[in-house]
Amino acid sequence: METYINKLRARQEIAAGGAAEVERQHAKGRLTARERIDALFDPGTFCEIDTLVTPRYDAYMDGRNSRYGDGVITGFGQVNGRRVFVASQNAAVMGGSLGEMHANKIVKAMHMALKYGCPFIALNDSGGARIQEGVDSLGGYARIFDANCEASGVIPQISVILGPCAGGAVYSPALTDFVFMTENSYMFITGPDVVRAVMQENVSFEELGGGLIHSKESGVSHFLATDDAECLAMVRELLSYLPANNQDDPPYTRPSDDPERRCPELDELVPVDPHKPYDVRQVIASVVDDGRF
Repeated sequence: METYINKLRARQEIAAGGAAEVERQHAKGRLTARERIDALFDPGTFCEIDTLVTPRYDAYMDGRNSRYGDGVITGFGQVNGRRVFVASQNAAVMGGSLGEMHANKIVKAMHMALKYGCPFIALNDSGGARIQEGVDSLGGYARIFDANCEASGVIPQISVILGPCAGGAVYSPALTDFVFMTENSYMFITGPDVVRAVMQENVSFEELGGGLIHSKESGVSHFLATDDAECLAMVRELLSYLPANNQDDPPYTRPSDDPERRCPELDELVPVDPHKPYDVRQVIASVVDDGRF
């Protein structure tokens, strides 16, 4: 039995993309799909599901049939002691592209989150549809969008953009409640090469769909982080404010400051002249519990 287990682990290592792909991901300043899960969940709480799923069309995968997981890790664990479901796309495996079985895993995790009334988090790092699978890949996106709509208003849905996401990979995040991005992540319908070919315009990845653009200009992204680790820490913090579902109450913590305290700094923060601008975030931070906003 131990021999078979060792063979399975060796195949899982190949399925994760191998050491070269891991180094390439690190060289880009990004974590791997599994490292992101480790950073998101409380230590030792993550339980993976559908580990042995393989691509539907192995014939198109260069003859390799050992791609266990089909480029996405799904499962559940605890964040601050509360159960959360996740789908973490692995860009080291076929570019994180979405195929039929890849989509099935994500939809299954979403339905489980909805059934048990738990938040769902999508860690997105995908080049879009897997063209080798044709309409089956596009059908997978349709099922994900349907699950997004079914879960809307019932459980918190959080999308985290952690790499260059294009095409179908960016529609689902727009349907979720919160979108996080990092400074070296991108989301756009088509990349700069297509824009250049069709419109004869030269635009960079950052100009077309960088984290800064979507956070300050388009408004698609709600939170911007410098890197993966900071981004996932921000996700953990956001979850500490949210209820698990629409039937649950938000988490309660007792603040350390006095609710009857005075805020003399407001006299200086808000100018007498109504035409003079000021930073309202400083005002909010002075009023809310422990200055956390």
